[in-house]
Amino acid sequence: MSSVTLKGSPISLEGNMPKAGDKAPDFKVTKQDLSEISLKDMSGQVKILVSVPSLDTAVCAIETKKFNEKAAKEEAITTLIISGDLPFAMKRFCTTEGIDSANLVTGSQFKDFSFSKNYGVHMSSGPLAGLAARAVFVVDKQDVVRYVELVPEIASEPNYDAILAEAKKLT
Repeated sequence: MSSVTLKGSPISLEGNMPKAGDKAPDFKVTKQDLSEISLKDMSGQVKILVSVPSLDTAVCAIETKKFNEKAAKEEAITTLIISGDLPFAMKRFCTTEGIDSANLVTGSQFKDFSFSKNYGVHMSSGPLAGLAARAVFVVDKQDVVRYVELVPEIASEPNYDAILAEAKKLT
């Protein structure tokens, strides 16, 4: 079990985070059109799996927009933003922010917490309990984890350059 902080206060995480070299655990999230997507649906693709608490927070919004700018234009990479937001809120956010890319998908955990629990980022304490901590996983075409970044402070952004460099190496 890992932990992160929210403005300096410790937050416990539930589950075990996969390490680089581990087989990526499967999961299921709900897309904006209410269909489901799982890791198996993206097999054969390089994937950047991004967990954020909510697109309705400033840092999560910035992070999603930056991944849209930096990673979504990479045709050989699929970026999946996963949060606790309802699919309708995710759709509204993407429409408002001009995010309409085949390479950037949003997925909601509102029905199924298999992502946050299988990837060890499910916050089990604090004011955001039940949501996913900020983390990024780069997964290769064979569904092996190649890069893991758990952002230690929820209010901070991940290392975009390192994430994109690792994903590009796999294409």
